[in-house]
Order: sequence, then C-alpha cells, then structure tokens
Amino acid sequence: MFELIALTALIYLFLSRKKKARKPRTLDAELKQLIQESDDATAIGSDIKRFLLDVLSDNANDLEKFSDTRIAQAQRILDRAGPASFYWMTEIAAQLATLAAAQINGIPTNVNAELRGSATPKRS
Repeated sequence: MFELIALTALIYLFLSRKKKARKPRTLDAELKQLIQESDDATAIGSDIKRFLLDVLSDNANDLEKFSDTRIAQAQRILDRAGPASFYWMTEIAAQLATLAAAQINGIPTNVNAELRGSATPKRS
C-alpha cells in the first residue's frame, strides 16, 4: 500500500513539474532573445508614457477622472508589464510633480534648459 502511494506521488510530481526556460544555445539565438526583450521593454515604456500623457490631457480638458477608458488602458499595461509597471508610473508621476513644483517656485531645472522655456505636456 505504501509503495502505491509513493508511486502515485512520484508520478504526480513528475507530471506537475514546471519546465525551465531553456537558454538559447547559439549566439544568434541569444541575440534574437535580447532584441525581443529590448523591444518589449521599449514598447511598454512607450505605453506607460502614452497613458500618463492621456491622463494629463484628460485633466487639462476637464474630462472624467478614472474613466472606463483610462482604467482599461491601465489594465492593458498591467497585463502586459506586470505590477512593476505601476511602480514606474508612480516614479514618473513623482518626477513630474517635482518638476512642476520647481517650475511654480521658479527653481531652474535641466528640463527648462533643454526646452528653453517652460515645460508643458505639449512640449514633451
């Protein structure tokens, strides 16, 4: 009886094991994997930037906050990039708030030097 339970447990563990992601064996395969990962990170960053600019645009045009469109857009980013994407969104938003406070208080920043004037969402 004990052998049957042990054999059943062994078969269960064998069938339910997770397969490890195999590393590419050739240099071409490694390069292809690096390019795909790089493109995905760039696209996710672009999606996050677009989301934040859309939120700023909604705020400037007095549109509804937390609209279904923005929530769906945020959900797509979350599904694609995972929970870490919201960490980066809040980091970017905190930097924007710091820059806005500096601009309001007349403190010069490197953004003002780059744009040669006031920084607005339309000039980014």
